[in-house]
Amino acid sequence: MQAAFVDIGLERAAFLYVADVHRDMLNIGQSMSGDLKENDDFDPQDPEPFESRRHPLLHFRVEDLLREGQHIMVQVSKEPLGEKGARLTTYISIPGRHLVLMPKVDHIGTSRLIKNKAEKERLKEIIRKLRPNNFGFIVRTNGEDASEETLKSEMDFLLKLWEQIRQRSENRSIPRLIHKELQTSLRAVRDLFSRGVEQLIIDSADEYKKITEFVGTFAPALKYSVEIYDGQDPIFDAFGIENEISRTLEPNIRLKSGGHIVIERTEALTAVDVNTGRYVGKTNLEETILKTNLEAAKEIARQLRLRNIGGLIVIDFISMEEKQNKESVYMTLQKALEKDRSKTNALPMSDLCLVEMTRKRTRPSLSSLLTEPCLCCEGIGRVKSKKTLCYEIFREVERECRTSGESSDVFASVSPQLGSLIEKDEKKAKEALEKLLKKRIIILTREDYLLEQYKIFSCHG
Repeated sequence: MQAAFVDIGLERAAFLYVADVHRDMLNIGQSMSGDLKENDDFDPQDPEPFESRRHPLLHFRVEDLLREGQHIMVQVSKEPLGEKGARLTTYISIPGRHLVLMPKVDHIGTSRLIKNKAEKERLKEIIRKLRPNNFGFIVRTNGEDASEETLKSEMDFLLKLWEQIRQRSENRSIPRLIHKELQTSLRAVRDLFSRGVEQLIIDSADEYKKITEFVGTFAPALKYSVEIYDGQDPIFDAFGIENEISRTLEPNIRLKSGGHIVIERTEALTAVDVNTGRYVGKTNLEETILKTNLEAAKEIARQLRLRNIGGLIVIDFISMEEKQNKESVYMTLQKALEKDRSKTNALPMSDLCLVEMTRKRTRPSLSSLLTEPCLCCEGIGRVKSKKTLCYEIFREVERECRTSGESSDVFASVSPQLGSLIEKDEKKAKEALEKLLKKRIIILTREDYLLEQYKIFSCHG
């Protein structure tokens, strides 16, 4: 595996890949500047350390770099997902609103979402001028058009914060948490609140106070866009958020044209299927399919963000004949994916109108956070039909009779829905079984039983 398991104080051990181990672990006194180009773009939302892509330590084995019982400072780059523990890195990065400080990497870069080349160069020149030697900085998307004064103020703040973290790491019990990210509300403000947001509405007086103080310090120009909610209805109802949450948990998404999308998760990948539904178009079939696919491409990109779906994704668009139409749908999807803060990579559309893509998985999906496996269907998403269950019970009754000896009756405790079906629609089948077994089958209904719950037992006279 070329990875070390690290005790960070959680129930499940975290893991540290060899590529995520800083060269300081080998006491190699070389500078990182020779390994990275200064004009490399960087995605601050990407937890994969970009150093690992051309990291000289890949030639070493993990046991050459680390030893059992060693104390190291690590940062969580990926939260625990499923059966996997947290992924760690020794390449520390500390995000601010406009900058990301990387104290162990000598590098200057900008977010990939800043497109203007002249602006990228202006920002890099400011960082070159202000930063201490051997400290790396990345300008985040929010840093676009930021003044030198703003960047210097945040740089000083991040450097002081790093010094505090470094001091806390000394002479402390191990394992120990030495720094924690901002709480969710402040992190959302730091990362997402920009001039493109018209209003930030908050329904908690305490959170409103914290956020206005935070914005006043780090983004004073946006302070007047923050409002306290004083409506009568719950804020989720007033702005339709409750309905949006419910929709993100459904596999089917309706399109305005009348078509629909089906999203199904499997262990290895997510499958997205596009259908025309009731939409029949006005001219010809190819035009109908193109319009549905174009609308679906935009909605799929939106749903991936809303549901926070990561990993391998396969999109099955409706088959098109024209090569130009396939290209148009693919480019529409690519453009819609540009809005995504997580790194995405979509391959060109195949002859079968399939698009294979990946989306960086950093946190659990919305579905895994808001739902849990069904106790009835055991996570498969469907339950056995009443008729299937009915005959399953009949077979279980036969088994019970083989082992129960001379008992007079056989009892079946079932849900009310199942009891009604057995006594009405399947009455003849029940009587035939009683005749075969020469025993009475007595159905007992239990209000507290779910559909698939039942219990078979005998009663001796």
